[in-house]
Amino acid sequence: METAHIVLPTITIRISVLQLVHSTVEDVSAKEGLAYDRVAGALERRIETSVDWTMIAEIEILGLDEIALKKGQGNYVTLVTGRFRDGEIAILGVLPGHEKAVLVEYLRLIPQRILQAIQAVCCDLWEAYIEAVREEIPTARIVADRFHVAKHYRDAADQIRKTELQRLKKELPKEEYQKLNGSFQAFRKNAKDLNKEERKTLRGFFEYSPCAKQVYDFREEFTALYNMNLSRKQAQSKILRWILQVEKSGLLCFDNFIRLLRHWWEEITNFFVHRENSGFVEGFNNKVKVLKRRCYGIFNLTHLFQRIYLDLSGYRLFAATTIDG
Repeated sequence: METAHIVLPTITIRISVLQLVHSTVEDVSAKEGLAYDRVAGALERRIETSVDWTMIAEIEILGLDEIALKKGQGNYVTLVTGRFRDGEIAILGVLPGHEKAVLVEYLRLIPQRILQAIQAVCCDLWEAYIEAVREEIPTARIVADRFHVAKHYRDAADQIRKTELQRLKKELPKEEYQKLNGSFQAFRKNAKDLNKEERKTLRGFFEYSPCAKQVYDFREEFTALYNMNLSRKQAQSKILRWILQVEKSGLLCFDNFIRLLRHWWEEITNFFVHRENSGFVEGFNNKVKVLKRRCYGIFNLTHLFQRIYLDLSGYRLFAATTIDG
């Protein structure tokens, strides 16, 4: 799939655009001995600013996620990505904010032939995204990303870890408490990933805090559910059993997570239909975060789209042309 048709007039400009892949205008300008404005202009002129839908036959999975353009500023943008049957991932849109109306407006720009072919939409549990998809792509299966779901129950468990370590710091002699150093990192790891020393540290912590052990075990049990080869019906049954066991335990830390499960029951358990997730979106978003740091922040959404597009497709689009004169 190609969404841009680019004819480059000279070898110098061809090389400069290709060198911008995973680089910066400043670096390419210095390496090529070209004026900054000339390199920046080549980027702006030669890279499309939006998707050419006529070049897209079919999108299998749509991914929606948000990132903050400025850390701690709440300045969010929505990244719309697509995964195709051959596994290729493409940037489809960079939208201002993360409100429902903005996403609805964008989805209405996508041809119906493409919308109707989308099998699943993977996103976090953001009401605006889910409502927009329900309205505009009613035939798509909405899948709550497992990694976003995991954050909720892992954060709930981690709150107990913090509370218990604070309690133990007050109650234990200093030398005894120091033996628990490393509990923070060990507790946050999955049991299968612990080394010998970390297992020993956790055992010591759990001897002083049985409730932390109970919470850790519940967290691990839920993670294990996601790793089992279960049908949706089987997964629902096991999750209901997990909820019942947690409620019988008297632990309250998972109450919000259980409410979340019940509210988004269909979207969360849709994962077990074909085990779709936003792993491709998360990996993609990490690349975007690196891009933002590398370019000292990009706040113009058109430029951000162009840079993402170039990083994803630049080598494929330009490599074959750089040898021409």
